[in-house]
Amino acid sequence: MPRAARKQSEFGYMHLIVRGIGRQLLFEEDPDYRYYLSLLKRYSIETGVRICAFCLMENHVHLLTYDKDLNIPLFMKKTGISYTGYFNHKYQRSGHLFQDRYKSEVIESEDYLLTVFRYILNNPQKAHICAASDYKWSSYHAYNSTNSFVDSRVYKLLFGTWNEYAAYIAAKNEDECMEFNSKKDDEWAKRIIQKTLGLESGTILQSFDSEGRNSALRILKEQGLSVRQIERLTGINRGAIQRA
Repeated sequence: MPRAARKQSEFGYMHLIVRGIGRQLLFEEDPDYRYYLSLLKRYSIETGVRICAFCLMENHVHLLTYDKDLNIPLFMKKTGISYTGYFNHKYQRSGHLFQDRYKSEVIESEDYLLTVFRYILNNPQKAHICAASDYKWSSYHAYNSTNSFVDSRVYKLLFGTWNEYAAYIAAKNEDECMEFNSKKDDEWAKRIIQKTLGLESGTILQSFDSEGRNSALRILKEQGLSVRQIERLTGINRGAIQRA
């Protein structure tokens, strides 16, 4: 069966994730991180795919890209093949390094662009490693850099000053974005709604009174549904979900 075509963003921005196969470590030591970054720079220039943010974790990578020419598949292919060759040679292994295809999601609004941006940079903090500002394998400090390959123009326009930028990244939030967790996709979420609430469709919650609706939203959150999933499947706005 042919693979489904990927959705493309009319806005131009995409959130990409690639992960080590079987949670395989992608980076064993500092030179590995540096080599992967050199590939991002090289193939960004070669394909025209702009890197607007990145975070390299031990076994996965988050990228925020801008691409109007549909070159992301080529960019990811070149980066993946080159890094796999380097890693396999260095650590005397063979075979695949990355898990399946990279995952991607479209970004179609300024609000979600900012959400993805903060989510990516906060990955080390969510993993209880360190604050976003202290992590050296992300693009956090590209904002003030004059020689970074990261295209920081969009968030310099959106934030203005460094203090505004740093405050936004550090602000308490409930950001939810795409992750590598196929078991908790929307089909799974729909089954949870049917099983725990006895509803054929999450949109029925819109007809509940506020107390009943809030109680149901809390149940869905406790069951592991993300705020974005609940918003998508119930039609209830993010603010109401978070307040519940």
